[in-house]
Amino acid sequence: MKILFLGDVMGRAGRTAIAEHLPKLRADWRLDFVVVNGENATSGMGLSGDHAKLILNAGADVITLGDHAFDQKDMLSFIETEPRIIRPLNFSKAAPGAGARVFTDARGRKILVAQALGQVFMKRPFDDPFSALDGVLKQYPMGGAVQASLVDIHCEATSEKMAVGHYCDGRASIVVGTHTHVPTADAMILPGGTAYQSDAGMCGDYNSVIGMDKAEPLRRFITGMPKARFSPANEPATLSGLYVETDDKTGRAAKVAMVRQGGRLAQAGPDA
Repeated sequence: MKILFLGDVMGRAGRTAIAEHLPKLRADWRLDFVVVNGENATSGMGLSGDHAKLILNAGADVITLGDHAFDQKDMLSFIETEPRIIRPLNFSKAAPGAGARVFTDARGRKILVAQALGQVFMKRPFDDPFSALDGVLKQYPMGGAVQASLVDIHCEATSEKMAVGHYCDGRASIVVGTHTHVPTADAMILPGGTAYQSDAGMCGDYNSVIGMDKAEPLRRFITGMPKARFSPANEPATLSGLYVETDDKTGRAAKVAMVRQGGRLAQAGPDA
């Protein structure tokens, strides 16, 4: 199975890049399944129903969220009507929607998509991500209930992301980090056959401070004083993510490549 994961979509620039590039990537790379993290797609904070529709219509099969899952209040109701949106497993027991679901590609193959929030350096004390993921992966083993599985681990600390990767090694096809908006150069296949990258990066304008217009973050760093609200940067965005090919019988990764398309970053992908 050919799977593409794209990192945090950041504001209008990220949405535009998804709409312009994803349909062509889907066709050119003959992708079987696409997962997009969309938790910053609306004004850099959360995801609205309308912007979720845009990402899905551009070619995403599933959208994952994150700690800003419900910053846009209409997502509280929209997620109940759209099963292709996944919020974190350990967000809150009262949260609407689901933290993991099994989906089917065009050839009838089953793929599990799950997301969990980390605990280290996060603003809220979320529940244990390891036990949350353990239960789901036991319920849907690769090579049995599903042909592939993808875990989006949404957290600050690279150490925690790497620990989750090793914890899931051999039990998930892909473990990929999101949240920090900076792509890491450590895409690899772990010993048990799990494709891993600490952070997929963002789909946004990299002439920025993690996707935000530079002026206000710089002012706050230099003076310690806020003056205005953060707003997403809006120059041409780079799509950043991870491409993985899996073995249908075992679910293990056979190929992994970092993805960079458009914008400022050097181009990369399975054909680069």
